Amino acid sequence: MWQKFRKIIHIKDLRNSLLFVMAMLIIFRIAAHIPVPGVDVASLKDIFSRNELLGMLNILSGGAMSNFSLVAMGIAPYITASIIMQLLTMIVPRLEELSKEGSGGHQRINQYSRLLTVPLALLQSYGLIMLFQQSSQPIISSLTSFKLITIVLTMTAGTIFLMWLGELITEKKIGNGISLIIFAGIVEGLPRTLQQTIATFSMDQLINLLVLAILALITIAGVVILTEGQRNIPVTYARRIRGHRMYGGMDTYLPLRVNQAGMIPIIFAISIVLFPGLVGQIMMRSGTSFIANVGQIFVNLTQNQFVYGLLYFTLVVAFTYFYTSIIFHPGQIADNLQKQGGFIPGLRPGQPTSSYLSKVSNRIMLAGALSLGLIAVLPIITQGVFGLSTFVIGGAAILIVVSVVLESVKQIQAQIAMHEYEGL
Repeated sequence: MWQKFRKIIHIKDLRNSLLFVMAMLIIFRIAAHIPVPGVDVASLKDIFSRNELLGMLNILSGGAMSNFSLVAMGIAPYITASIIMQLLTMIVPRLEELSKEGSGGHQRINQYSRLLTVPLALLQSYGLIMLFQQSSQPIISSLTSFKLITIVLTMTAGTIFLMWLGELITEKKIGNGISLIIFAGIVEGLPRTLQQTIATFSMDQLINLLVLAILALITIAGVVILTEGQRNIPVTYARRIRGHRMYGGMDTYLPLRVNQAGMIPIIFAISIVLFPGLVGQIMMRSGTSFIANVGQIFVNLTQNQFVYGLLYFTLVVAFTYFYTSIIFHPGQIADNLQKQGGFIPGLRPGQPTSSYLSKVSNRIMLAGALSLGLIAVLPIITQGVFGLSTFVIGGAAILIVVSVVLESVKQIQAQIAMHEYEGL
């Protein structure tokens, strides 16, 4: 490990890239602490402490939403736009053709995602402001039309600014820029969490904290195994003669990841499972008794930890299967193997290969979906067993942090290896 650090320091390009990425993240954290003018910060913190959905959105914004800062929306609209474009690629024939045109087609699709981010950011910022204004303690006093338009445009510009920073970071090949921005927001909150834990610490909590620390290590190890786990399908390429040269005739493998969906199922699931409680809180403030009673029922359902955890786990598993079916295409992989002269030993090219890949994917997906669901509900289990609200193992947060670290380490190692080959 220390040899890797020394190599990073001595390789000028890599060192400059790391310094550039750190500078961009510092700029993001500075922007995340500049609140929009006229916001009541005390009321804002009270709202976030009572709403778990906003807490999840705060993670996606890199911690900027809890301050209602200039970049309060974070890159959540861009993530939503990217997911929408992935879904449209499966439906719209023109987009499907673009996805098959290589890097040029992917650049066009990415450009569409950027353009779609702007209206989504406008709508999401307006909706968030209206949601906060409906609370018992409005965060913005005397909200005029001019002030509303100004805040919406400012928050939209902040989202585009973060999207630009993320792309600049990605170009340095140290990791995915969007993921690193989210990572910086999560890590920034760790010292505050530790401070709260130490401030409320008592000796009768010592055993619980030790057990939680052990569970945290086990969870991190489990996330690493889940992220890196893959099933290698053997593939053989037939020998082909072109002119006086022979090509192919080699054995390789096709890696199928256990968790191909990443953390997207957790985002979908928590948005759906917490949405009824959010609507219920708004309905409870209605002047009509019937609507208020229905809102109370919604709130009670989300406050029941057993029902909430069971529904959350089920939705994560279901969305894992759904999203994987969107991004993994056994038929397309089988066609590509056949065009390149590759085949799986013991299987005929075409439909038999596609059926086999689909069968294997569904089997390993079961283990991945159940593991992802367990990671998602782990905070509920630990909080219910140990009763510690200031130090809860966040499954989604750990999944993001571990995934980002692994990806960045791989890209840094690849750059180190490239420089070593250049030296030879």
